[in-house]
Amino acid sequence: MKPPPQADRPIVAVAYSGGRDSTALLHATARAAQEQGIAVAALHVHHGLQARADDWLAHCERQCAAWRRKGWPVHLVSRRLALQPVRGESLEALARQARYQALREMALEQGAGIVLLAHHRRDQAETFLLQALRGAGVAGLSGMPQAAERDGVRWLRPWLEHSREQVEAYVQEHRLDYVDDDSNDDPRHARNRLRLQVWPALSQAFEHAEAALADAGRWAQEASACLAELAAVDLAGAESEDGRLRLAPLLRLSAARGRNALRIWYRRQAGEPLPASALERLWRELPGTRAGQWETPGARLRCYRGVLQYEPRPAVVAVEPVPARQPTLSIRRAGRYRLVGWGGTLVARRVAAGGVPLARLTDLNLVERSGGEQFQSGPGRPPRSLKKQFQASGVPAWARTGPLLYAGEQLLWVPGLGLDARVLAEAGEVQLSLDWMPDVVG
Repeated sequence: MKPPPQADRPIVAVAYSGGRDSTALLHATARAAQEQGIAVAALHVHHGLQARADDWLAHCERQCAAWRRKGWPVHLVSRRLALQPVRGESLEALARQARYQALREMALEQGAGIVLLAHHRRDQAETFLLQALRGAGVAGLSGMPQAAERDGVRWLRPWLEHSREQVEAYVQEHRLDYVDDDSNDDPRHARNRLRLQVWPALSQAFEHAEAALADAGRWAQEASACLAELAAVDLAGAESEDGRLRLAPLLRLSAARGRNALRIWYRRQAGEPLPASALERLWRELPGTRAGQWETPGARLRCYRGVLQYEPRPAVVAVEPVPARQPTLSIRRAGRYRLVGWGGTLVARRVAAGGVPLARLTDLNLVERSGGEQFQSGPGRPPRSLKKQFQASGVPAWARTGPLLYAGEQLLWVPGLGLDARVLAEAGEVQLSLDWMPDVVG
């Protein structure tokens, strides 16, 4: 991408659809930037979903060009998307996720660490109502934050406390041209139904509905922050560095406090909330479970000996006739090695210590466990049978699948236990660690 105009200036980005709200925000930002010596990147995402999308892009190009002729430091950057939703996937959700990803990429390419979004108080009030109607908890009712930092970009909503009427007044005062998105009149979308059918009656019956609901969202944000801080205290003595969760400290808490900690722990691991129904089931079944597993969206939770572990699921593999098992393997570099017939993938990663010399991985035999194998779990420790090593290390049966790796007659690696201490590399040797990722059959 070519460097932006005024590349020597600090740059701030504005998400610019061409609609009323983003036009007003871009206009106000460009005017202020002219006085402060800042360049403005107008980020436009062409979703390719509307018949008039090309016209909207052309309008945005003309508008930015007109403002540049006035001497304003604004330039347009656009990105075209090619969305292909799978069956059953929400096109609205897919478009939103792709839009934010595109905005982030364009902002970073332009050297802008800040992206301004044109959401106002009505948007916040609508979000609160929609989340309440969906049965959201405190985190969902929090709505949109005024400021958030994600993936190297700071997202700001400077107009979140301004009413829609104030934005409309700004547009009229400055006689701004903007585009109308026909999809905003489509009642198939929940927000449109709320905006077109519910909001007029609500605002007529309750004059201050917009401000009151937006305030409720802010209270929910504060409550959500307090719950996160409380969970951090409760998880401090229960969560290990690798993300595993000891259940005993949580189960001693009250049900509400324990569920809160479990909810926050899951969000840390998954990056998304655990559905309420899954959380309730998990909390109900965990106390009496010694070994069990639960499926969640995109992951599997496994409990063994009072420890809960989050495992992201790899791509779903269709059930097919099992091929003959691959007997040998040669590893010459770090990477992922799909082992035919073994039901999984071996992941080799470059490490500075605690690995096996790369030279010992070029001629490996893949062997099924048969009994009598001896494994040394650490330097100076005696070799013991795999059964005893599994029991001593607390490795559940479902974590013992996969092949044993031999280099000649030497047992080198065991799923669930790792590398035999007798094959660990010396300091300074090129070395790799090995991990096993079993397939998920769907």
